[in-house]
Amino acid sequence: MKRLRLIVRGIVQGVGFRPFVYKVASSLGLTGWVLNDEEGVKMEIEGDEEKLEGFLRELLSNPPPRAEIEEVEKEELEPIGYSSFEIRESEKSFERSVLISPDIATCEDCLRELFDPQDRRYRYPFINCTNCGPRFTIIKDVPYDRDKTTMASFKMCPDCLSEYHDPWNRRFHAQPNACPRCGPKVFLLDREGKEIQTEDPIREAIRLLQEGKILAVKGLGGFHLACDPFKEEVVWELRRRKWREDKPFALMCKNLEVVKELCFLEDGAERLLLSKERPIVILKRRPSCGIAPSVAPRQNTLGVMLPYTPLHHLLFQDGIRCLVMTSGNVSDEPIAYKDQEALERLSKIADFFLTHNRPIWMRCDDSVLKVFRGKPLFFRRSRGYVPKPIFLKGAKRKVLALGAELKNTFCITRGPYAFLSHHIGDLENYETFRSFEEAIEHFKKLLRVEPELLVHDLHPDYLSTRYALEKDMPRLAIQHHFAHALSCMAEYGLEGPVLGIIMDGTGFGEDATVWGCEFLEVRIDGFVRLGHLQYIEMPGGEKAIKEPWRMGAIYLERAFEGNLMMEHYKELGWDLLKEGVKKGLNAPLCSSMGRLFDAVSSLIGLRDMVNYEGQAAIELEAIADPKAQGDYPFEMQEYVVDPLPIIRAIVRDLEAGVNKGQIAMRFHRTLSKMILKVAQRAREERGLQEVVLSGGCFQNLLLLELTTSLLEGDSFKVYTHHKVPPNDGGLSLGQAYYGSRWEA
Repeated sequence: MKRLRLIVRGIVQGVGFRPFVYKVASSLGLTGWVLNDEEGVKMEIEGDEEKLEGFLRELLSNPPPRAEIEEVEKEELEPIGYSSFEIRESEKSFERSVLISPDIATCEDCLRELFDPQDRRYRYPFINCTNCGPRFTIIKDVPYDRDKTTMASFKMCPDCLSEYHDPWNRRFHAQPNACPRCGPKVFLLDREGKEIQTEDPIREAIRLLQEGKILAVKGLGGFHLACDPFKEEVVWELRRRKWREDKPFALMCKNLEVVKELCFLEDGAERLLLSKERPIVILKRRPSCGIAPSVAPRQNTLGVMLPYTPLHHLLFQDGIRCLVMTSGNVSDEPIAYKDQEALERLSKIADFFLTHNRPIWMRCDDSVLKVFRGKPLFFRRSRGYVPKPIFLKGAKRKVLALGAELKNTFCITRGPYAFLSHHIGDLENYETFRSFEEAIEHFKKLLRVEPELLVHDLHPDYLSTRYALEKDMPRLAIQHHFAHALSCMAEYGLEGPVLGIIMDGTGFGEDATVWGCEFLEVRIDGFVRLGHLQYIEMPGGEKAIKEPWRMGAIYLERAFEGNLMMEHYKELGWDLLKEGVKKGLNAPLCSSMGRLFDAVSSLIGLRDMVNYEGQAAIELEAIADPKAQGDYPFEMQEYVVDPLPIIRAIVRDLEAGVNKGQIAMRFHRTLSKMILKVAQRAREERGLQEVVLSGGCFQNLLLLELTTSLLEGDSFKVYTHHKVPPNDGGLSLGQAYYGSRWEA
C-alpha cells in the first residue's frame, strides 16, 4: 500500500478534472480525496502500487478534453487508511483566481445526443457538458458559478440538477447545463424584430437560406451573417449591404468531407479544423469548387471552419453543405453581440435573424489562421483560444500591455502567465475603443489583477497610447518593432541576443520616421537597430496606405531619377503630388516593407487602390508563380538595403513582357535572399545565430517559407510565430514580456 500526494498544475480547474480523478480512482478501487486549490488540483490517492501506477498513466495520457497539464508534483507519504474516495469542496477564497476556459466546440458525446431521437435533448440547440460549450463569452464574474454567468436566469429542472450534482455524469458542475424544459430557446425574427411564428425556427431558417435570403445568426461570441456561398448574386448582395468590397468572407462547412471538396488540405490542416477550438483555417481552394467568386475576390484561398455550436450543426441538416458565415457587422465596426444592438445595426443587411435568449456577455470573433509546416500561423487569435494563458518566462510584474492601433489585443500578466485578450479590432473606430476599455475591465475582474505597470506603443497618437497617458500610474513606452521581436521571443522564452527581422506596414520609429523593415539585435531588455530598408517618402502620408499607386510612383521617381514615369500615374495626379513631395509637404519618410509590396503591386498593374489593409500584398502573393525562375538585384550598405535596383529590374521585366506571376515570384525570392544576406552579415560581425521573424509581412506563407528555408539551409536557428499572430494582434505579448521583467 502507498499514499501519494499530487498537485496538478495547468488548465485543470473548471474543466471536469475533479470528477475525472474521482472516476478513475473509484474504478481502480483507490481511496483518498481531490480538491481545487490555489496551485491547481490537489489530491491524495491511496492504494496498491500497481493500481497507483495505472492511475498516474491515465491521469497523464487521457485527461479531460479541456484540460492542459503543465506539471505534476508528486510526494510519497505513509498510508493512513482512507475508506473511500471523495471530491472535497474548495475554499471560495482561492477560487477567485481560477483560470477560465475558452469556449469549446460541441463534443462528440453531445453531438450523438443532439441527433438521437430517443434522447431528451434531441435537436436541442444549447446542448453542452463539462467538455464543451460556452464559457468565456457567458462569464460575468468569478468564481465560475451559474449565478455569475448569463445562464443565471435559467433555473435547472430536476433532471438537469441531478446531472449537475452527479460526479459520474459528464455534466457534473457544467454551469451552462440545460435542456428544452429549462434552458434557452431559439427564435426567428424579421428585420423589424417581429417573431416569425413557426413550429421549428431552425428548419425555417434553413428554408430561407436555400431561398437566397441573408440571415443574422447568433453564435457564441456574436452574430454571423450567413447566406448561400454558391449563389453569386446573393453573396454580391451581402457585400453591397455590408459595405465590404473585397475582403474575403469566411465559410462554414457541414463536415470535413465538404471542406475537402472545396479546398486542398495540407499537413496539419485537418487536425486544426477538427480541434476543439474550431478556428477559421485559410486553405488553397480547388479551381472547380463552385464557390461564388465574390466570396473571396482575386484570391486562390478560402477561409473555412467547421460547426462549433449545436445550433450550427442543426443548420447543416436538410441539404445545406456550406454557408458564408462572416462577422455580423458593418465593415470596420466591432461584431454585434447584443440582441437589440444587432437588430439596430444589422437590420439593413440581414433579411431575418435566427437568435436566442441566452445573452452573450463578452463579444469574441472567430480565430483565423493558416498552416505553416503543420503548425498554426495565427492571423487572429480569439474564440476557442482566449483566455487560455501563455507561459511567460521570468515574469515578475503585473502588467497591462495595451497593444497597437490596428488588430488590437491587450495582454495582462499574472504570476508566470500572460493572458492575451480576444481580437478587439481597429481602435480608430469609437465603438471598438469602447469595447477595448470594457474588455480590459472584464479581464481585470476575471483574473483578479490590478496591474502595477502599463506598457504602450511609442506612437503618441494611438488611442491605446492615449489610454495609458490618461492613467495615473507607472507606464513604459516601447518601440513597435522591438515589441514585435519580443512577441516571438516570448513564445519560446528567448532572452537574446537574437537577430530580429521585422517586416510590416508601419510603426513609429525612435527617429520619428515610419519604420517597417527593421534589422534589430534584440535582448529582452533592449535592442540595437542594425539597419533597415532605405528610407523613401510616403506621398500624402497615410493616404499612401490606401492608395498603393503613390508608392509605385515615388519608387519609380527615385529609381529612374525622374526620367521615367508611367502615364497612368500622371493621370492619377502624380505631377501635383510630386511637387508636394519636393516641398516636404505631408511626405514622411518610411522604411516600410508593406509599402514596398504596395509599390510592386501597383507597378505591375495589380492594384492601385486597396479596400482593406494588406490587400495589395495579399494579392501579390496569390498570383506568384512557383515555377518562375530568377530573382532581382539589390544593394546593401552596412545593414541598410537599397531596393531601387529591384524596381529597375521589375520595370525591365515589364518592358520585356514578363508576366505578373513571374515578377511576383522573383520579388518574393529576392526578399528572402536579402534577409539571408543581412543575417549572414549579423552572424559574421555580431555572432548572431538565432533569427526571429515577426511582423505582418510574415503572414505571407510564400515569403515565410522561402526565408525560413534559406536561413535554415545556412545553419541559422529560425523562430516563427505559432502561439500569437505575427501581425499587430500579437504585439501586446511582446510589450508584456518586456514590462513583466522591467526593473524600476
